[in-house]
Amino acid sequence: MSRERSLESEGNQCFVCGPGNPIGLNVRFSLVDDVCQAEFTPGEQHMGYHNVTHGGIIFSLLDDVMANWLWLQGIKCFTAKADIRYRGELPIGTPVRLEGRCVKRKGRLAQMQGKVIRQDTDAVVAEATGSFMIPPD
Repeated sequence: MSRERSLESEGNQCFVCGPGNPIGLNVRFSLVDDVCQAEFTPGEQHMGYHNVTHGGIIFSLLDDVMANWLWLQGIKCFTAKADIRYRGELPIGTPVRLEGRCVKRKGRLAQMQGKVIRQDTDAVVAEATGSFMIPPD
């Protein structure tokens, strides 16, 4: 079974990346040179206050880009802890790229880093660090 099929069957209803979630964000992640990557453009339905993307949507993107670094390698995980730093607002309709990296892995714990970066200016909108627990087999 391919990794994409595995994600589709096991994460089918994920709000961020699940292809079976009709109200989800429909983000498609890929692993390129040891970096989990994706693109996303927030729409009006993702708004917090006037024409600005809700911070919870931004955090959801960061959580998933970090977790998918592991998922795309066939490693199931769940978020144990995450910290986010918002660096600027994200206007609705502004395309971003998502990047996730593994900083350190020890036993069943993976320490990850994620970024949301505006495509038009390369400015970091938000960044996060997270600890992801890998359940025992």
